[in-house]
Amino acid sequence: MTNNSTRRRFLKTAGVAGVAALAGCGGGGDGGDGGDGGMTETDGDGGDGGMTETDGDGGDMETRLSWHAGGTGGTYFPLSNEFKTVVEENTDFTLNVQSTGASVENVGSLASGDADFALIQNDIASFARNGEGIDAFQGNAVENLRGVATLYPETITVVTLADTGITQLSDLEGATINTGDLGSGTQVNALQILESVGISDFTEQNASFSQAADQLRNGDIDAAFVVGGWPVGAIEDLANTNDLVIVPISGDNRDAAKEDASWFANDTIPAGTYTGVDEAVETIAVQAMIATNAEQPEQTVESVTAAIFDNVDDLSIKTDFISKDSAQDGMSIELHPGAAAYFDA
Repeated sequence: MTNNSTRRRFLKTAGVAGVAALAGCGGGGDGGDGGDGGMTETDGDGGDGGMTETDGDGGDMETRLSWHAGGTGGTYFPLSNEFKTVVEENTDFTLNVQSTGASVENVGSLASGDADFALIQNDIASFARNGEGIDAFQGNAVENLRGVATLYPETITVVTLADTGITQLSDLEGATINTGDLGSGTQVNALQILESVGISDFTEQNASFSQAADQLRNGDIDAAFVVGGWPVGAIEDLANTNDLVIVPISGDNRDAAKEDASWFANDTIPAGTYTGVDEAVETIAVQAMIATNAEQPEQTVESVTAAIFDNVDDLSIKTDFISKDSAQDGMSIELHPGAAAYFDA
């Protein structure tokens, strides 16, 4: 817990987790498909990332790719498992989907080769590739980071419970706020918004979406920032058992956040998205995107990209947003040649 009497642009604390991520902190644990802390398999030569088995003539029999997602309570993890299904049904690749701390950690895993593909926010991608924005990236550009496709708006949701009395951002002054996992894209966005709207006195907690929901239930925090495509599972679960309030980011507050951070875009959470929230709530969003690294073969990236975007009808999550036509909207970094080959075809 950290008492924040002042805040400087973006975050110092994220640098600690970010540096660890860039050093290759991809997480260990069980190796189940889509389980928390899935292990990346390697070839026998000690190389990180996808494992390729060959027959005696040198032909590929199976290629396994490591795909890093996010926490199980958000959107990245279930969506990544849907990608796993369509890729495995339409290519010779198998995907090992791993639960992670999301954007910043995933950049580090891509940089080190522990991940072959990952979901990240477009703002974090830009910071990483250009060596700016977060202390972990300052002067430490991730030069091998490459874009594949943008997917959907990552809605920034400020959640509280009705009994806190919090109804607008100014009410967060003096509050205890979960700003997301330490070093995550959520934390970056939360601290940027709080600074932009002039909230300087608050106590910060750092935990995942699911843990933040439990903290709200238990009265351990007053509010939480959640970044993800609506509906977010952890918020849905909370709304089913508690009187929920979604705090708007609108009017002058929205303008201030967008003026300070050009990657924010207007967004609205529709009425009825969460139980008991019967009116639409204005907010802002970043973009979720698929990223890879420069070391991935062009044919690998093209095949995986084609499998996903030629089979969007087989997805059930965020299908109103994910399409070949919109897949370069908000792309903030250099495109991998394999992705370019698919989208330019």
